[in-house]
Amino acid sequence: MKVLPFTILYPNERSIIVEHICDTHFYPHLHRHEEVQITWIVKGRGIVFSGNNIHNFRPGDIFVIGANVPHLLKSDAEHFSAASTGQVEVYSIYFNLKTGIGSLFELPEMNETRHVFNHYSNGFKLSGKSAVKIARKIEKINQANDEQILISFIDLINEFRFADQLESLCSIDYLPNMNENENVQLSKVINYIMQYYHKPITLEEVSNQAFMSSGAFCRYFKRHTGRNFITFLNEVRINEVCKNLASGKKADYIANVAYKAGFKSMTNFNRVFKNVVGISPRAYEERFRSLSQLV
Repeated sequence: MKVLPFTILYPNERSIIVEHICDTHFYPHLHRHEEVQITWIVKGRGIVFSGNNIHNFRPGDIFVIGANVPHLLKSDAEHFSAASTGQVEVYSIYFNLKTGIGSLFELPEMNETRHVFNHYSNGFKLSGKSAVKIARKIEKINQANDEQILISFIDLINEFRFADQLESLCSIDYLPNMNENENVQLSKVINYIMQYYHKPITLEEVSNQAFMSSGAFCRYFKRHTGRNFITFLNEVRINEVCKNLASGKKADYIANVAYKAGFKSMTNFNRVFKNVVGISPRAYEERFRSLSQLV
């Protein structure tokens, strides 16, 4: 589990790295690196853990992950089964603002673009029409030769100033300083929760994953995620429920979806869902059904 820090290799001393991955699932471990990361999800579904927040991802989503922000893209469980034929595909662009490319953002002509990246320094997500435009520019960078990459990169990052409905990935005041051992511990705990969230998980079980007493673990987890353990576990489960309700497939009974995500009481599920999402599960399902009928 010793996966942090994560080092991005720079071939031929390039300032901008373009990565195209096709695999059965995404790299499933919590990690961080000095580079800002722009990722376009082409294929695959799952959960993004970034800093102290959780987000679903699906094809077409764009994520910008800030420098040194702990993150992972956790593919849905079916991608890990022996019989899985599912594929994931992603394009990622990495650049380090502490190197020469960082001076580009200091130019007066980049004021608006710099404001976006400074305001969302821990990262952001975008979907819809803005994501489609940016995806095209990412694809253009992937196809560019050495001389064209910088020009295409400037064109890409400038497009973010026109994007709307940016969704912050984690709290601006989140990022605590963690040493490598703490990163390893947190990685192990997060991966354990995301692997077993659909089953009963006790505080004692996750405390053992970090080799801590229950009291010490509660303080440690709250300090590094901004949430207590139960709140985080509930948010992981609610994200799974939301993904199922918004999938566009013939809806399962909401109770079945809740039980499959790990909730044992519908009263508790309804209360937690409304607290996290802001509306009831039924209203959430009907909202997405109405949207699908408009498309």
